[in-house]
Amino acid sequence: MNWEQLLSLKRQGDKGKRLRVEQDDTRLGFEVDYDRIIFSAAFRSLQDKTQVIPLSKTDFVHTRLTHSLEVSVVGRSLGRLVGKKIIEKYPHLKEVHGYHMNDFGAIVAAASLAHDIGNPPFGHSGEKAIGEYFSIGNGQKYKNQLTAKEWQDLIDFEGNANGFSVLNSSRPGVEGGIRLSYATLGAFTKYPKESLPKKPTQNIADKKYGFFQTDKVFFQDVASEMGLIPNKSGENIGFERHPLAYLVEAADDICYTIIDFEDGINLGLVSEDFALEYLIKLVKDSIDTSKYKTLTTKEDRISYLRALAIGSLINDAVKVFIENETLILEGKFPFAIMDKSKYKAQMDDIIKISVNNIYQSREVIEKEIVGYQIIQTLLEKFLTAFNNKFDGNASNYDTLILKMLPEKHHLEKENLYSRLLHICHFISLLTDGNALLFYKTITAVKS
Repeated sequence: MNWEQLLSLKRQGDKGKRLRVEQDDTRLGFEVDYDRIIFSAAFRSLQDKTQVIPLSKTDFVHTRLTHSLEVSVVGRSLGRLVGKKIIEKYPHLKEVHGYHMNDFGAIVAAASLAHDIGNPPFGHSGEKAIGEYFSIGNGQKYKNQLTAKEWQDLIDFEGNANGFSVLNSSRPGVEGGIRLSYATLGAFTKYPKESLPKKPTQNIADKKYGFFQTDKVFFQDVASEMGLIPNKSGENIGFERHPLAYLVEAADDICYTIIDFEDGINLGLVSEDFALEYLIKLVKDSIDTSKYKTLTTKEDRISYLRALAIGSLINDAVKVFIENETLILEGKFPFAIMDKSKYKAQMDDIIKISVNNIYQSREVIEKEIVGYQIIQTLLEKFLTAFNNKFDGNASNYDTLILKMLPEKHHLEKENLYSRLLHICHFISLLTDGNALLFYKTITAVKS
């Protein structure tokens, strides 16, 4: 792979090249990507989607929106720091093509901002609820009417693949979705493969999948334009990662490790003593002890340690990336950046505490149970109505259910797979609160 191709400004539907040297620096294409994501309805819905504590009303807790904004800030720093090193190593990128270090930051920031845009309500349990509706629920009846890969898309419903679809799906008058640059789409796609074969290797790029069957042809165009390295044979489609996808993943890993931990401490689910014990290992080289001692509230102390910890992890992630940049470009770096961090043991310790004290807390478990019931009920009602309408035998109840669909989701879908995925897509875009409201309406629950 080479950076000239990887930094492609092309957008879906373009007939010609977009050259960096011809860009208006006051309205740079990669920065336009960020703006388009910010103004999208799908991004706005993240303000009422679970990060850790579902349906929580406390102002301590991060939503998917605040998490995504924070990941984009960390991603921008990672991208700029890496970009500075890359431009120094390959000066022709600036001298001939006009790229700047901030371009790298803008790409990673935009991709990081969108990284959770396809996640359903109620956190990762939302993905599982959709998958299990098909694998062990009423959706099993559709299996024999689908191809193996179409079925795998549904039973392993994946927020990353759904996000790619959210960003690129066309509807009448809106061709190509929000039309991001191919560079940003490449950085966004952490798992550039289809759903089968499942986990064919230990390569981090094969851990999950990154696009549905409906988006496969377009992703192949994106991959070809940027010169991504194919790593599957025969009819199976998969590629090595876009190098900047490693930085998007690192930004997410840094944020959820440190900031979920911070949420747990502020909520009283994790003792402040743990913060001192575990975070101090990340900040021992940068902490100003005298300043720390002047902080009188737990929130301020934790905030200070969190900021220093994130700084330490950013600098180390950049070091790992630059040391392995040649291998990454050759498609020979099958690891997450933070898995090679000198702080990996400390991050693992923090995540272990978070799993035990936050992710498995009673409040989280209770809300995830509610989320399962809500999502599976909505799937059953809307899929039945949508398919009955297509078959020409919709009941009056089906017609009423479909009237609850927003106007933009009233689309004709000619095959079963597209119809199933369309309703999954609709439900995935609901906020936690809207999903609950739909559920209460359908089940006649008044409170």
